[in-house]
Parts: sequence; C-alpha cells; structure tokens
Amino acid sequence: MSDPPPTLRPMSTREDYPAGVPCWVDTNQPDPATAARFYSELFGWQTQDTIPPGAGGHYYMARIGDRDAAAISSPPEGGAAAAAWNSYVRVDSADDTAAAVRGAGGQVLAEPFDVFDAGRMAVCADPEGAVFSLWQAGRHRGAAAVNEPGAVVFNILHTDDVQAARAFYGAVFGWETIDAGGPMWALAGYGDHLEGLNPGMRAGMRQMGAPERFEDVVAGIEARDGAPAHWSVTFAVDDADAIAARAVRLGGAVLAPPRDEPWQRVAVLADPAGASFGISQFVAPTG
Repeated sequence: MSDPPPTLRPMSTREDYPAGVPCWVDTNQPDPATAARFYSELFGWQTQDTIPPGAGGHYYMARIGDRDAAAISSPPEGGAAAAAWNSYVRVDSADDTAAAVRGAGGQVLAEPFDVFDAGRMAVCADPEGAVFSLWQAGRHRGAAAVNEPGAVVFNILHTDDVQAARAFYGAVFGWETIDAGGPMWALAGYGDHLEGLNPGMRAGMRQMGAPERFEDVVAGIEARDGAPAHWSVTFAVDDADAIAARAVRLGGAVLAPPRDEPWQRVAVLADPAGASFGISQFVAPTG
C-alpha cells in the first residue's frame, strides 16, 4: 500500500504490514450494493458481503482472485452519509496511537473500538482536519493484493502546510519527508521490510532511476488546490484512459482527465455516489 508506481515494486501478495504503513482502504457508501457493482465492473473485483443477513449494515469485501484488496461499507452508525474513501494506517496499539494523535494536536473522532476479531480501530483527524483511521490488526492484517491493477498504490495527503503535517505525522507514526520530485512520506526501515519480501528490489529501483530512499516511501503529499485537507486513495490500472471511459459508462464521473506525470498516467474519478479516487497507470521513462 502507498507504494511508488507499481512496476518499481514487484507484484506480490502481502501478508502483513509494519507499524506506520498504510495497510487498508474502504469506502462508506449510502448504497453499498450499487457501489459494489460499480467497482466490480470497473476493476474486476469479486465482492462478497461479510455481514450476516439481518445484522444491520453491509461490508462488501473486494478481492482480486482470492486476496483482499479493499472494502465497501454502509455508513457508520451516527456518521456522515456522504460517500468517501478511507485510509487506514497500521499501528501496534490503537489506544496508544490515539493518545499520540491528541498529544500532537490532532483529534480522535471515534475512540478505539474492536471490529469483532478482525482488529481494533480508531478514526482520527490531523490538525488541518484530514481524516484517517488507525488499524491494530487481529485476524485481518490488511490488503493482500498490492502493486497490480485494481489494487491501491498510493495514499496521498492533500495539505498546504507540509511543515505542520511533518511535525504531526512524525510524532504519531515516525514519518519524515523526502524529496522525490516533490515531497513524499517515508518511514525509516520500510525499504528493509520490502527488500526482505522481494530480494533485489533496491537494485531494481536504482536501475530504473528511482530517487534516493524511494524504497522507504509510504505515502504521497500534494497541495489541497482549494479543497479542505484530506487523504485520497489511488488505484493502479493498466490503461488510465480506458478505465476513465469505463467509469463514465458505469455512471461515475471524470473529475480530472488522464494526464501524464513522471512515471505514470493519472486521472481522478468519482463513483456514482460521489466518492472520489485516483487511478495510476505506470509509464516507463523513455530516452
């Protein structure tokens, strides 16, 4: 999760995440069944409602093959009904990290609570109001499908105050910023973890010209562009133009049309309920 362009890190099945690494995404939807159909047709997901009938609410697990990739949920009880994508960061203790959020000037919007035997979570906001969730893993370790079409490849903080964000997220998760053609979040030692999963990854990154310490990147940073501070989610795709056109045919919208950036072709889309998300097609540099 939150990796650089997918071809820079080999496709793999992720079994676990270190503390401080974004590990999961889900979306709250007013009509989860309709959203499940949209994303299944858009990305080829297989979706299954994991909440027993009559229990109230829905939680559609989205899978690529037999590997969890994301989920589609009913709005939380008492929460906002607006559709949105949510980013979860892996922590060793949701309670201790929630206390660290408060100590660093953030807010705890939902106190830590158990999600059956899947794990323990809390919903927080940074000092600018960007909302994110904490995930203390139980049975559910996070996304298993990574770095392939239909899987999340970036979690991006949209902020106009990188210095304040650096102080907050550094205190809470141990993140620092590096310059990779723009600021990105890095976690010391994450590259060691990835190298253990994919021996030779560092050498491959150097061969492709990746910036120094790119292997430690856990998330991106972009300007707010007039919107409130927030976290966004980007999915890897094999053809950004085709996926953007498909989203429109399925009842979604193109908020920012496909454009070329270093290493990738990107677009910003919205599902029929209005939840926005990015797509990223890896484009190898030429010349």
